[in-house]
Amino acid sequence: MAQAVRITRKEFLEDRQGRTFLDVLDDPQQPFDDILAFFDDAERQRRMEEAEIHHDRAALSGVVRELESQPAIDRFLGSKDPRRTKRLRQAIGVLVRLIMEQRGWKKTGRKGSLGVRAPVAKGSMAPGAYHNTGGLAFWFLRAERYERVAGMPFRAVKERAERSRKVAKVPVPSRAPVTRDPKK
Repeated sequence: MAQAVRITRKEFLEDRQGRTFLDVLDDPQQPFDDILAFFDDAERQRRMEEAEIHHDRAALSGVVRELESQPAIDRFLGSKDPRRTKRLRQAIGVLVRLIMEQRGWKKTGRKGSLGVRAPVAKGSMAPGAYHNTGGLAFWFLRAERYERVAGMPFRAVKERAERSRKVAKVPVPSRAPVTRDPKK
């Protein structure tokens, strides 16, 4: 099993995107240290890779249920202002990217669905209002998709379907009908 990639606060802040989340790291109410500890685990990182390879889903989907079940994280996401929770969720996305890149993956530029957002009253900023009613995650809506720098071992279903359609459009050579002369 591959060794876990460990991202520290310092490494996070050295990243171009990570440094934009100083407010999250400096806020003692935000459970960022719990999040760093959660992702500092080889088994979880393996599941993130397997979500991409074997399930054709965003890396975060491999661990999002377990992440959201952490008491401090769930408590924060359910009880704070939606703008603050959004910043934390975005910081988690940056952390996932740092881990995946160090494990030999790159961003695809696409997002994968993690949930279906519950209807929220226009202008509502009530704590806990922005959660999902379906999907894998309760608090996360979308997450970045990744692919191995060395190439993916399997093609995505979409790619396979497109190839299948192209193959089906190619006419299959058939024998010309034999015409017989009725006089013979």
